[in-house]
Amino acid sequence: MLTVGDKFPDFSVQGVVSTDPATAFRAFDRNSDQGKWKVVFFWPKDFTFVCPTEIAGFGQLNGDFTDRDAVIYGASVDSEFVHLAWRQNHADLKALPFAMLSDVKRELSGALGVLDKDSGVAKRATFIVDPDGIIRFAYVTDMNVGRNPQEVLRVLDALQTDELCPCNWQKGEDVLKAA
Repeated sequence: MLTVGDKFPDFSVQGVVSTDPATAFRAFDRNSDQGKWKVVFFWPKDFTFVCPTEIAGFGQLNGDFTDRDAVIYGASVDSEFVHLAWRQNHADLKALPFAMLSDVKRELSGALGVLDKDSGVAKRATFIVDPDGIIRFAYVTDMNVGRNPQEVLRVLDALQTDELCPCNWQKGEDVLKAA
């Protein structure tokens, strides 16, 4: 698995950005949203149970991520058409403010090392990537355990200070000073 300090891999995928079939699809690659921090998170499959709770959780915090010059990309190995159908049919995903990326060829999840060998789907993984394309945070949970988007935001805040941040540090609190 790629981890902190590694370059985020090249990728080229289709993403779903709305529920309107006429405007829903857009191409995304490593150069999309250049100069911004990126939060890229994977879920195993569309039309499941834990995944929409996480996706909606990231959606509720999208404005906070945007305020920090960060863009969110959610991804799974489902096709862009499945993503569109899910957004159209799940109340919590209809107004989702970020792109759902389709890694249907499994190239991105494979390059990141988060493709589950047994099930063939992406593990529940999250990456924070800095504006230079370097992974600064990598987080994978068991397939049955949802993430905490608020914690991902807290880590982004800490990374953006470029300072030493203690356990449970929150934005606005004092950072540590090396003696």
